[in-house]
Amino acid sequence: MRFFNTSGPVVSADHYCIPPLERLNLAEIRRLIHTKRYFVLHAPRQTGKTSALLALRDLLNAEDSYRCIYVNIEGAQAMRENVEQAMRVILGEFASRARSMGDEFLPKTWASIFAEFGPGALGEALTRWAEAAPKPLVLLIDEIDALIGDTLLSVLRQLRAGYDRRPASFPQSVVLCGVRDVRDYRIHSSSANTSIAGGSAFNIKARSLRLGDFSRDEAHALLNQHTEETGQAFTLDALAMIWNQTQGQPWLVNALADETCFYSTAAKDKNLPITTDAIREAQEQLILRRETHLDQLADKLKEDRVRRIVEPILSGGGERHFRDRDLEYVRDLGLVAQDRPLRIANPIYAEVVPRELTWVIQEEFDWETAWYIHANGSLDVVGLLTAFQTFFREHSEHWVKRFEYQEAGPQLLLQAFLQRIVNSGGRIEREYGLGRGRTDLLIVWPQGDQTLTVVIECKILYKNLEQTIAEGLEQTAGYMDRCAAEAGHLVIFDRRKNRRWDDKIFHCRRASSNGVEIDIWGM
Repeated sequence: MRFFNTSGPVVSADHYCIPPLERLNLAEIRRLIHTKRYFVLHAPRQTGKTSALLALRDLLNAEDSYRCIYVNIEGAQAMRENVEQAMRVILGEFASRARSMGDEFLPKTWASIFAEFGPGALGEALTRWAEAAPKPLVLLIDEIDALIGDTLLSVLRQLRAGYDRRPASFPQSVVLCGVRDVRDYRIHSSSANTSIAGGSAFNIKARSLRLGDFSRDEAHALLNQHTEETGQAFTLDALAMIWNQTQGQPWLVNALADETCFYSTAAKDKNLPITTDAIREAQEQLILRRETHLDQLADKLKEDRVRRIVEPILSGGGERHFRDRDLEYVRDLGLVAQDRPLRIANPIYAEVVPRELTWVIQEEFDWETAWYIHANGSLDVVGLLTAFQTFFREHSEHWVKRFEYQEAGPQLLLQAFLQRIVNSGGRIEREYGLGRGRTDLLIVWPQGDQTLTVVIECKILYKNLEQTIAEGLEQTAGYMDRCAAEAGHLVIFDRRKNRRWDDKIFHCRRASSNGVEIDIWGM
């Protein structure tokens, strides 16, 4: 039985998969290769880049017009900026891949070429290899952006130096594959003590192609392969939830399906359909286990260029000008959506980001869920917010400073507090984004056969309190209506300087324009 793949390239005999070549603009790639172009294929991690390159290699070799070799040069990353040792690793990997394809020229000659040319051996090896090859060479170089500094510069410049000799004495076409476009590389050369743009080091690039996420139809087609082979169906709501939560990110689609179909209660009985409850539980398990894909993404939050984009998204701040390179970088990582409005790419990432930023603080809170549960099993949200209000007054200045993302510090502190309490029996859903002017939280709490839903909306006060309250009441009421929530709370964080805490702290109830009663909390 096949299964959903969450690690490494897809193998159609083993994995449910969308044929990799169907995800490429194959006509464009053929044209670029035919016209002897060097180009870039980039996409976020675990999107399917390597699977696509391997499928392209097999297609080109089967057609017998080119000699196509795939090589992954990530192993040279460990050599850092030791260019000579990195070139030894790269040439050795080229030779190994060539040997596996039945090509003996490079395996027999690379060591002697390296001994003669040292750090410059890559260009000479590719020249001799192309001259000896019976057909034009096409090279697919994977994980190019794993290299750094002078090593990366050396590879790019040696490829550029031989460009004018193609195809008789250099590869006809070279495809560089990585997370980012080569133009976005900012390469620090230790030997020259300067930074060099990747675009200038590799100005022979003809095009930059991006491998996208699954479309909705592709995601559903992938999931339906499991149904066709096992008879186990996904409910329509479950299919919709997988799409909504992942927005087609390939690893997330596969991981959610793998968790539910092979490790959940439904996995034990294929007669049971996959439901939204199973999908929701699978999502929580992936987050709690800090799966490598999610952990790598979360690790990027420590970078200043990521913080500059993500922090105002978390705070719901107004539109602002960002550095183009910062925005391109977080989009290349797959952390932020490609289109407008500026937002986290999908709801799972949107859940991971604040939980990752507040994880340590959650562990330090000593509040217990049982303190805020009524005798009938309902959650005491008023008591919960009262406790947080007291805590925020006494400790917020110290705790907010502990966040790297201080602009969003108050919202993150509230989310950490709620996560600690609510996650033991219910869940929190979040909505935030640049220009929204607020952060929306939805508490979902099981209560017997019923489910309690409570909206908590957070706003930052900078100028006029009454205007902020009026605006917040309508926004909260609108969110309550959309979520069919039983109760709503508007939390206003007063960030104005030189304000006394007695003036900031309050709790009252007011009605929105359509008569919905909402608790308002000043902090």
